[in-house]
Order: sequence, then C-alpha cells, then structure tokens
Amino acid sequence: MRTFGVHSEVGKLRTVMVCRPGLAHQRLTPGNCHDLLFDDVIWVHEAQKDHYDFALKMQERGVEVLELHDMLAQALEVPDGRRFVLDRRITANAFGPLTADMIRPWLDEMPARQLAAHLIGGIAISDLPDTPGKNFLAEAFGQSDFLMPPIPNTLFQRDPSCWIYNGVTCNPMFWPARKPETLIQRTIYKFNPLFAGGDFRIWWGDSDEPFEGASMEGGDVMPIGKGVVLIGMGERTTRQAVAQVARELFRHGAATRVIACQMPKSRAAMHLDTVFTFLDRDAVTVFREVADQVRCYSIYPKDAEGGIDVRVEDKHLLDIVKEALGLQELRVIATGGNSFEAEREQWDDGNNVVAIEPGVVVAYDCRRMSDAFAERTESSSSSTLRRRFLLKGSSLGLCSSIAARGSSKLMKSWSWS
Repeated sequence: MRTFGVHSEVGKLRTVMVCRPGLAHQRLTPGNCHDLLFDDVIWVHEAQKDHYDFALKMQERGVEVLELHDMLAQALEVPDGRRFVLDRRITANAFGPLTADMIRPWLDEMPARQLAAHLIGGIAISDLPDTPGKNFLAEAFGQSDFLMPPIPNTLFQRDPSCWIYNGVTCNPMFWPARKPETLIQRTIYKFNPLFAGGDFRIWWGDSDEPFEGASMEGGDVMPIGKGVVLIGMGERTTRQAVAQVARELFRHGAATRVIACQMPKSRAAMHLDTVFTFLDRDAVTVFREVADQVRCYSIYPKDAEGGIDVRVEDKHLLDIVKEALGLQELRVIATGGNSFEAEREQWDDGNNVVAIEPGVVVAYDCRRMSDAFAERTESSSSSTLRRRFLLKGSSLGLCSSIAARGSSKLMKSWSWS
C-alpha cells in the first residue's frame, strides 16, 4: 500500500501533481478571462513551454511529477469514477433537464482522455455532436456559448486540495468559477488507481453538501511540522472552514495545534503563500507589509468529542512560527528592493516559491531583489522560471503544484513522509 502525506513545507519532495495549460486556457478570451479569475489571456504555446520547464526542474531533482489531465483520465477509466463525476456535474440544475438528458449519453461513451479534457476545458455548444438539439442551442445562443465553462484555475493545483500530514482535504473553493475543481480532486483521490486504496484519509470536504460560508483554499494551508498547521484567513479561506478542519485533524490525532492567520482581504495577498513561504528549515521569505498586519489565533483540541479551544496570540507571525518549531532563530528574507520594488515583486508572486528540499527552491525570475539578498545571506539557492506567461493567472510555482508525498529522512520536525 502506497503512503501519501506532507509533514513539512521544506522536506525532500518526492511527488507533486501539476496541471499543464490546455483546452481551458485556449478558451480564455479578453471577454471571459476576468470572470474566470485570470488577469489576462495567455499565449498557451509559450505557457506550456514555461510549465514544462517547471516540471522538468522538479524531475531533475528526482521528483515524481503527476499531471492532472492524466490522473483524471485514469480515474475516468474506472466506471464508478466516471459515474461519480458525471452524476454530480451533469445535472438539471446546471444544464437544464433537456440538455442534461441530451449530453449525458454522449459523455458516458466519450473516451476517458477526451472526457477529462472537457471536464477541465469546458463544453461549448460547438463541441456537441450534430443533433437537432445542438442546432437549436446554436441558433438560440451561438456556437461559442458554454454549456459548461472551462476551469482554467486548475493550473493552480495547490488550492482545490491540500495534504496535511497523513491525509488530504478536498477544499470547497471561494469563487464560483473555481468550485468545480474540488469535484475533480475528489474523483482522482477516490478512483485513480494510484490513490485508491492508498494509506491516507480525506480529512474534510469529501461531501456533496453546500458548504455555504465555509471555504478554504490550499494556498492558505501549511503543515509546518511538529503537528502544527498554519492556515491563512484572508480573501478566500474563512473561519468556518478553519474551525472544521482543525476539529477533524484533532479528532484523528493528525495535528496538535492549528494557527489561524487573519490577513487583510486583498487581491494581492489572496493566500498566505503569496506573502510567506519557507526556503529552508529555518528560513522564510516574507512580504513585510502584509505579514506585519497578520493577527494569529492558536486553536487546540479541547476534548475527545471534537471541542476546540481558541486563544488569541499577541506575538508577530514570525515569532509564533519560530516558537512553534522550537527554533533558536528564524532567518527572514524580506521581499527585496525599495517600497516600489518590493510591492511589484510581491504582486508578481516573488514570495511564492517551491521548496524541493531544504534550501533549494524553484522561483520565478522576477525575484531578482529577493534572490540577491538571499545569496548575500546564504539563505537558499534557487532555480528560476520564466514568468511572462504563467503569471497572467496571478500565481506561480507553489500555487501551481500540490505536494502529495515526500521524504521523512531529514529532521523529525521538518519531515515529509
């Protein structure tokens, strides 16, 4: 039985899942990109090359790189997996009863790889087989109208699920444009042969219930070691979700402390990992302007029935992290340059890096100021990516990957297993 889990932000990375740019991104236009949460359209061919470079840099370090389209297609080869996702995606509420009844047999028979492409890339009226129903829809709404919009934010694989110690959450997303992503992750974790029967739990989120005010995105979640989890509460993760996740982690003995980090609600700082990430066991990169405004609350288990105890912290985020990990010193690499340069670098996700192993990170080439400072302080070494095309979605490396497995050989308090 294969084990999965993430026990640190900086241990030796073994397995990640990414999503290459594809059909969903080919369908971004100036007219729909903002509704789909992209700042601009992207040059897909060049973005694919940039993404390939990202995956290659991890593979060169011995990381197993899984790809979302491939993993979903494998899950759809399983009849129960196909039924699971289509029963929940192709509904009368989403399509109308006549359209749902018309397209379901077509999707039931569609090859798994093609179906995976459409579940991520959307279904336009022009995609439908030639039938009177298609002709009616095309005449009424136009060939390019979407029956099922694309979900291009699957590019950012850290968000719709997150591995916390020896389990995973399937996260109800904040914006409607991203909510379908959660079902994709649930399907993969439950039916893909790699994960089916694996040694892990789904802590929270594997439910068809409406989560209402409870939303969480993986960019806010960091299992940092020693049973401690940081969870940002900013634009997209709510206190309702944080309390439920903390309760489930405590109930199963997976964590001993959850530190909720209340952040300003800002597009520039949508997730905790856009302003704060780990470079090494004892080194972090941070955007001070936001980090200095974070207010922390420590959540502890109260009783065996799932009660929780919430305590207000009066220390700075960085001091709380240092104390939680038992560190004598936490090296801090602030976003580089003057105030103008630092704000621009943070907007381009200069604080959002992927730690492949302690002290070795992958980052965009926009981190020139921060990297120069890091080199002077010998804090980390970085492998850089072109930033021109992937950044159109307002994120990069760490957001574009979900760690599923790592090594537990480095330090007890900083291990991945």
